[in-house]
Amino acid sequence: MSDLENNHIVRKNGKAVELKPLKTYEEKEKYELHGVEESAESFKLQRTITVVNGVGIIVGNIIGSGIFVSPKGVLENTGSAGMALIVWALCGIFSTIGALCYAELGTTILESGGDYAYILKIFGSLLAFLRLWIAVLIIYPTNQAIIALTFANYITFPFFETCLSPDVAVRLLAAVCIVILTWVNCKSVKWATTVQDLFTAAKLLALVVIIIAGFVEIFKGNATSLEVGRSMDAVGGKTADFSQIASAAYQGFFAYAGWNYLNFVTEEMINPYKNLPRAILISMPIVTIIYLLANIAYFAAMNPEELLASNAVAVTLGNRLLGVMAWVIPISVALSTFGGVNGSLLVSSRIFFVGARHGHMPESLALINLNNYTPVPALLVTSALSLLMLVTSDMYALINYVGFANWVWYGVAIAGQVYWRFKYPDLKRPIKLNILLPIFFCLVCIFILVLSFKSSPIECLTGTGITLSGIPVYFLFVYWEKRHPDWLHKIKSDVTKFIQKVCYALPQDTHED
Repeated sequence: MSDLENNHIVRKNGKAVELKPLKTYEEKEKYELHGVEESAESFKLQRTITVVNGVGIIVGNIIGSGIFVSPKGVLENTGSAGMALIVWALCGIFSTIGALCYAELGTTILESGGDYAYILKIFGSLLAFLRLWIAVLIIYPTNQAIIALTFANYITFPFFETCLSPDVAVRLLAAVCIVILTWVNCKSVKWATTVQDLFTAAKLLALVVIIIAGFVEIFKGNATSLEVGRSMDAVGGKTADFSQIASAAYQGFFAYAGWNYLNFVTEEMINPYKNLPRAILISMPIVTIIYLLANIAYFAAMNPEELLASNAVAVTLGNRLLGVMAWVIPISVALSTFGGVNGSLLVSSRIFFVGARHGHMPESLALINLNNYTPVPALLVTSALSLLMLVTSDMYALINYVGFANWVWYGVAIAGQVYWRFKYPDLKRPIKLNILLPIFFCLVCIFILVLSFKSSPIECLTGTGITLSGIPVYFLFVYWEKRHPDWLHKIKSDVTKFIQKVCYALPQDTHED
């Protein structure tokens, strides 16, 4: 019997309380098909995330360094300013459809963990484990490390304008960023969401400055590349074909990544049945409009040829239009990425937590700090993996290998949504979209995957191999877990007890039959 199955006596509100033993969620179906039961007395992650916090999480995670530094990827493939703007708009609409599909899933299966939780409930343990395997070992730690490095590069930019920032200094500063934000997230969910709200507001303010500067140029009559007769002119006289426009859309989808992040913290939302869809419906139009206006500002400040020649279009715009205030742009990118690291830590730690709760990760990661009601062990592990990524120079290659995998799992989760529509037609669904929307999303996911394999077959095959490497791990450590020798069970139990003491943490309560 594992340590988490033992009863524990703790003090809550000044009274001695016996916590109920933890049992695996697959053995004990205490979670109803449509969601998680509520209990005012239970010991679990607290519902503190408001609709405003939800907007901050979505907007803060979507808007990162991409819109500041590399919108030229879309222009390179579309070949004209007008077509680039159309692609940005279509990507925003498609991402909104995906977010709404996740809103239906998130209010039907009211559990944190995002697509991992949905795939587990709909398709079972193996597929869910593979999603967890690739996400927690590579995708989230690598993303967090890359965002932290971007933060460090831009915060040091004013001090090293004429040369590259020292690599060691950049990596140390990135590590400091991750450590500070891990402490904030361990200390309080309220603190974490407040940081997210503040830095989301800061990055929006910076984008507003960029947009205003660009529109001043439009009012002056300097935005020739946006004139009706010239906006569709091909750069260099080359017209983009369908495959190039598809590649441009792929670049746009990458910039909108993060639309599903709020679903990772569903159990911590106040009234998620209403606030989850509300936050999505507020956030996605904001991001889409901001992206469109920012790109219009870029085209107003420079012609397409100049934009393609810049590796940091926001910095180029700042140097050209803001004069002595040009330093605002690199600082704004730093603020944006700092908030991005915070948001990523907040949501990625929950997939560690939920995965452990279902027996797919070490059970010690399913513990909650008694004082702060935060998943401290899960936060420490995701932080440690992110710090580990900072010591390698190959993490950009890793993210290229597995980046397409997200679209596999988006498609699988929403295919499950369609499947459940037919299997459980009478299931309680607080939100019920037209069935054509999730079907359309799945078809586009298939198209994106085909495009990925066509354009980068080696990277996609490598990423597929990394994902499938989780199959033997699943059978060794999950499926055959009960066959493990006694000495291994004892080691796991001792580790869990040690982490409980160090983190002053216990498992959340389970529900009674």
